[in-house]
Amino acid sequence: MGRIAVGRVHRGELKDGMEVGLCKRDGSVVRQKVKELRTFEGMGQKHVDTVGCGDICAIVGLEGFEIGDTVSLLANPDPLPRIAIDEPTMSMLFTINDSPFFGKDGKYVTSRHIYDRLMRELDKNLALRVERTEGEDAWLVYGRGVLHLSVLIEEMRREGYELQVGQPQVIIKEIDGVKCEPIEVLTINVPEEYSSKMIDMVTRRRGEMTSMETQNDRIHLEFKIPSRGIIGLRTNVLTASAGEAIMAHRFLEFEPWKGEITRRTNGSLIATEGGTAFAYAIDKLQDRGRFFIFPQEDVYAGQVVGEHAKEKDLAVNVTKSKKLTNMRATGSDEKMRIVPPIVFSLEEALEYIKADEYVEITPSHIRMRKIILDELERKRRAKAAGQDED
Repeated sequence: MGRIAVGRVHRGELKDGMEVGLCKRDGSVVRQKVKELRTFEGMGQKHVDTVGCGDICAIVGLEGFEIGDTVSLLANPDPLPRIAIDEPTMSMLFTINDSPFFGKDGKYVTSRHIYDRLMRELDKNLALRVERTEGEDAWLVYGRGVLHLSVLIEEMRREGYELQVGQPQVIIKEIDGVKCEPIEVLTINVPEEYSSKMIDMVTRRRGEMTSMETQNDRIHLEFKIPSRGIIGLRTNVLTASAGEAIMAHRFLEFEPWKGEITRRTNGSLIATEGGTAFAYAIDKLQDRGRFFIFPQEDVYAGQVVGEHAKEKDLAVNVTKSKKLTNMRATGSDEKMRIVPPIVFSLEEALEYIKADEYVEITPSHIRMRKIILDELERKRRAKAAGQDED
């Protein structure tokens, strides 16, 4: 069938097989023919010969149409005002999986597979934009927020794709020489006892409350907040409200930069060696931070295996096993009490990573890793960056 145009008839009627004019964005009118008309009935569609004023219909046969184009009479075209689509507010780097566990789970792993899949997504995903980068196997994907992009990543993952994505970045524009960022309208509907927590949480992220209404035993809060402030907010809001909060946000406009927002300050625990993680090693390292991996899980050098209790990153060896000898002493073996690891959802992992980290996504696993896997190379780059700043 190809692409199918869906729209509402504002004036007159459309007939099956009729020749029409497609009014484009640039003012040109292209001759097209309606091959088939359908209307919607319940969850399905049915074929019809004509559709009249007010009907919502699907038109088969139009080529090269865009959202907002008008189907009009060829002899006397009269385009309707164009529909405006919310522009993207966030970008994320998509690249091929080049970790040591490359190709273990996925069916589609090459750059060609990922590029073709992104191009197919552009046909139906209106707010998505894809740009090539200098590298052959990496693309900048622009979307309407972390949730919008994580839905695409989750779909690709379930279809058998393997890929890596970078930290979400907000789109910054310069308007009249002023650095501007996207601002969104955020609404939170929450039980009354949690409202003060919500207000505190949003104002810490440079949000401004614009209205507060009581609806029965719930409070409806409305804020203006930078898109940066929404990264990681959904999880915190749901946790603080015991899952009771209903949260939604939409793009409003670009406004001058609101200032810094404090994000994750803790460093990462990074595996120094590849292999199987042992409970013995994890037990001995528990005072250094919280872990994201289970004992007996396979890890590779450069993988983020936990969160450090302090600010800087710490390299740890979780593959160290207990050395067994034939000497035994009473009471020398202590009981191991391992705290259950933190298991991230895809959206939580995207919100958690730092600028020098990737989320590795395969059909079976979500792992976090450093972009540069080798520890010595990371130190060398950090030292060079420090000298450049000086």
